[in-house]
Formats: sequence, C-alpha cells, structure tokens
Amino acid sequence: MSLLVFGQTGQVAQGLRQMPGVQTLGRADADLRAPADCAGMIRARRPEAVINAAGWTAVDDAEDHEAAAHVVNADAPGAMATACACLGIPLVHLSTDYVFDGSGDRPFAPGDPTGPLNAYGRSKLAGEQAVRSANGVHVILRTSWVFSAHGANFVKTMLRLGATRETLPVVADQIGGPTPADALAAACLRISAGLRAAPGLSGTYHLSGVPDASWAGFAAEIFAQADLPCAVTPIPTTEFPTKAARPTNSRLCCDSLQDAFGIQRPDWRVHLAQVLSILKGV
Repeated sequence: MSLLVFGQTGQVAQGLRQMPGVQTLGRADADLRAPADCAGMIRARRPEAVINAAGWTAVDDAEDHEAAAHVVNADAPGAMATACACLGIPLVHLSTDYVFDGSGDRPFAPGDPTGPLNAYGRSKLAGEQAVRSANGVHVILRTSWVFSAHGANFVKTMLRLGATRETLPVVADQIGGPTPADALAAACLRISAGLRAAPGLSGTYHLSGVPDASWAGFAAEIFAQADLPCAVTPIPTTEFPTKAARPTNSRLCCDSLQDAFGIQRPDWRVHLAQVLSILKGV
C-alpha cells in the first residue's frame, strides 16, 4: 500500500519513514502554513492513504501565535481531508488529549465533551472538526505524552537533567498515558489498511500507553531504567507554572480502537527500555 505522510522530522513521522511503501513529506515538500499546497500534493501523488503526522506542537508558543497555530493544526488538515474525500482516499489524522479540559479522574472516551484549556488544544480541536466536515473516510487518532529516541521529548529532557542533578522536582498531579511513537506509527499503518478494507470504521479513537502515570512516576521509571541516581521530588502543577494551562487528567479510554482495529495499548515501560537502548548506542 502506498502511503503519503505529512511530516518528516517529528517523532511519529520518523517511525513511519522506516516502513515500506511510505513517502514522507517535509516542510520543503508541503508546508502546512500553505494548506492549499498540502491538498495539491495529495492530488498530485494520489496515494492509497494519507497520514497527517505533522503539526504545530509548541504548546506554550501557541499562546502567543494562536492564528498561526490554527492554520497549521486546523486549516491544513481540513484541506488535506477535503482533497482525500474528493479522491476517495482514507486519511488518518493525529490529534491530542489537549482537546479535553482535564477534569475528573476517569479516562476520556472519544465521544466525551471537549473543552480545551489552551490555544494549542483549541487549534487541534478545530482541526478535528475540519477533518470530520470533509465527510471523507477518516480516523482522528488522539494520543498523549509521545516519546521516542528522536526529537525533543520528556524522556530526553529527563536524561539530560538527571545526569547532572541529585534530585529533580517533577509534576505529580497530572496523570496520563506515555505513548511510544513507534507504537503510534504502527497503529497508523494498521488503521490505514483497515479503513481501505472497511470505510465504515471511520471515526474518532484514542491510543495511549499503559499504565497511566504521573509525570513524576514517568520520570522515576526513566531514571530507574537508565541507572541514574537522580531522585524525583513530586510537586503540584502550581509549583511549575507554564504559559499554557495543562490538563491534570490526560487519561484516555482506548477500548474502541481495540474493538475496531485490534490495536492494544502499548506498555510504555517496554518501549522506554528500547528507546534507552537506542540512545545509548548513539
């Protein structure tokens, strides 16, 4: 199956570009700041499926540049979805737990009410709405706390800080599922094939790693597996202020994804060991 992937240097795109039949597009090929060009690329290449693994991911910067984030995270996916719908091509679009308000302590299901707390979340929610409005075959796949051996992410930040400190304060009252990028990439491929065989599976789904953890718990596991003596000091969100508000509850219910596509939640601890092994070899 020929797959066209928007994104080239991001964590999920890095995983996808290693797989057969996948062509990734960087900013030089298709700039999401020019949505019409993205649609034109789909019409020119006419792949069997499209995956949008690109977007504006700088959460705090989006607070100061919401209009620009909206173009990248909403207008561009909408243009992709319209082009895909016109050509009868399935689209898999990655979204985020940040479309929810983070209230409560139960996992959010795909059909739960949304209520983003920040500009990034609003732009991603608008992107979801644009994809649905195109009325094509699609899956919107929400995820959370993505990590890998590539790019900037929490794991690499903790390794850098933990190597030079005896203790490190880490937020303990935000709970979510750390998600390995390679598992997301594999899920996107499986969903793409599933949509071609069964277009009726179109809809919104969730995928995050298991077990759910706090950022502090995630950090402690990183240090333990990396044999770093740095101790984690749990702190509340109020002691780590950020420009953009973060949801305290990022738990995602992933049952419908397993029912529809047979994709189970990955154990992030196993994937963390693999990521650390790769990083040690760099």
